Amino acid sequence: MSPLRQFLSSSIGTKILIALTGLAFFGYLLIHLAGNLLIFVGGEAFNAYAHKMTGNALLPIIEIGLAAIILLHVYKAVVNFFGNSKARPARYREKHWAHHTSRKTLSSTTMIVTGSIIFVFTVLHVLQFRLGVYYEEPGTQYRDLYRVVRELFANPIWVAFYVVVMGLVGMHLRHGLASAFQSLGLEHPRYSKLVRIIGFWVAIVIAGGFAVIPIWIYLTGGRS
Repeated sequence: MSPLRQFLSSSIGTKILIALTGLAFFGYLLIHLAGNLLIFVGGEAFNAYAHKMTGNALLPIIEIGLAAIILLHVYKAVVNFFGNSKARPARYREKHWAHHTSRKTLSSTTMIVTGSIIFVFTVLHVLQFRLGVYYEEPGTQYRDLYRVVRELFANPIWVAFYVVVMGLVGMHLRHGLASAFQSLGLEHPRYSKLVRIIGFWVAIVIAGGFAVIPIWIYLTGGRS
């Protein structure tokens, strides 16, 4: 085994890979949210954005790279979880939540659960919007993704499901962002608290930004 592979297989290397892949996916979420918010501008703007994305010749490479990042993140997170469980076979009798030097929160203790649900949701999301029903916008030759979104979120069950999952995304990001900085050795006592605060609000903005779309579609039918 090469030194690099040995390092990446170690506990520290695993945490670094989780941090890097997590930050990469976070960057994708920012871009994805920015594009999705065009739905508030109107169907034409939203479909134009979708067409520009799907018409990009580099899209297959980007999608393969993104899939690799997600799978690596999931794999390393599972390895890290079971590694920690094996090293600590007996559960703590008491859970001490975040105070003073402790950082234990509901978000930190449910990362493997929220991550698993988000992974399943991501697969379902791709099947629904990337590979799902194909409508062409009248007078054009590209897919009417705006119609797909409107029809899906006309169902209150799907709206509720998406909103709940976005809440879990926010929880996952809240701890994940701060943890990534810590794993990469970028923390400092002077600004570690600030990083956690920023991570908290960034998580709320991203989760809220995604969640408001299905709610708005359901309440208005996508009409401004």
